[in-house]
Amino acid sequence: MSEPTDRTFEDALAELEGIVRELEDGSTGLEQALARYEAGVGLLKECYAKLRDAEQRVLKLVGTDEDGAPKLEPFAHTSAVEPDSPPKRRKRE
Repeated sequence: MSEPTDRTFEDALAELEGIVRELEDGSTGLEQALARYEAGVGLLKECYAKLRDAEQRVLKLVGTDEDGAPKLEPFAHTSAVEPDSPPKRRKRE
């Protein structure tokens, strides 16, 4: 695994988006495209690691204790993306 960098999530994501644009453009040669793809995979892993670290720091307010101080607990992760479901059939009118 690559060494952690001090690059921000936003900088890593912007660089990853640039690589995607380059690869979609199709103007790079095979060797350069493979090198950029590998760099993109590394950036993707870096972004996921930064998101995972941020998620672990998120706390959820669950109420207050008897002194009125907020009670905090770790954030429970749930997917924001619904799983694929078969398309619904429309009734004919």
